[in-house]
Amino acid sequence: MSRAFVKEQDGDQVSEDLPELPQEPIPNRVTPEGLKNLIARQAKLEKERERLAGHDDMVERSKLAHVERDLRYVEGRIYHAEVVEPGDQPSDKVAFGALVKVADEAGKKHSYSIVGEDEADFDAGMVSWVSPLARALDGAVVGDAVTWKRPAGDIELEVLAISYPKG
Repeated sequence: MSRAFVKEQDGDQVSEDLPELPQEPIPNRVTPEGLKNLIARQAKLEKERERLAGHDDMVERSKLAHVERDLRYVEGRIYHAEVVEPGDQPSDKVAFGALVKVADEAGKKHSYSIVGEDEADFDAGMVSWVSPLARALDGAVVGDAVTWKRPAGDIELEVLAISYPKG
């Protein structure tokens, strides 16, 4: 088809074709703290939407489209959230919400919290429950050796301690 017959957008239009952020097809497990964080994020986005609403400026309208998309995403995450109470987990096994202390093959100690996807921050020691590390640790007890399968090479970890935050 010739480009002569294709309608182009005027320069002052905001694209309506902003792709949605994907929702994972797995349960959205969250800690109680994780749900609080999602609700706070929703409130922040709602305030930003109110601030941007009614602007004629193309840049502000573009920002509004992004805020509305992000708000739909967060609302979906909240709607599908399954809060897992740490006190309901087995205290002697690694499960969702656990703080796990491990030692690697070199004897270096690390601590990891098993949390929801929205809470994950590896640099802060918070790993998603669906990550390879969390899957390797799932169900382990103190004294167990587990293999963390990584693209950079497998690592053996020994579970030193397991605890759950008090709710």
